[in-house]
Amino acid sequence: MADAKIDIKIGAVSFAAEGTEQWLSGELDKVLAKAPELAAIAPSEPAGGGGNGGGDDTETKRGKKGNVGTLAHFLKEKNANDNQRKKFLATAAWLHDKTGESRLTTGQVKKALSTSSQGKLTNASASLNDNVGQGHAEKDGKGFFVTDAGRTSLG
Repeated sequence: MADAKIDIKIGAVSFAAEGTEQWLSGELDKVLAKAPELAAIAPSEPAGGGGNGGGDDTETKRGKKGNVGTLAHFLKEKNANDNQRKKFLATAAWLHDKTGESRLTTGQVKKALSTSSQGKLTNASASLNDNVGQGHAEKDGKGFFVTDAGRTSLG
């Protein structure tokens, strides 16, 4: 019969074990030695599916598809709710990170805002053009992408 039990979670990795105190101590030391690597592993997709719910999800690095948290949280974090141009840009950056797509359309930005109950843009095309004019986005064929300068401007 086990006389010790442990259950810990580091990032997306869980570790649960029970056994003798000596054995468990050795196993725990192994897990703790790998803790920095484990914490860097991207979290798994929540059980409910997409990331539009109200979770406390972490962001992934640019260019990688992953769970980047809710759009509402991202817009608040970037202080982008009161400025149409910045709201468009922040939503586009969030979509790039969430979907991993290299090119977006204004329709995708509008849909993301609507689906996440974040209100409408007065004129999405004008917001895109304003961002292109400031060097924060670049048009490419039928789509566009957020530039490094645009990401920097978001903070």
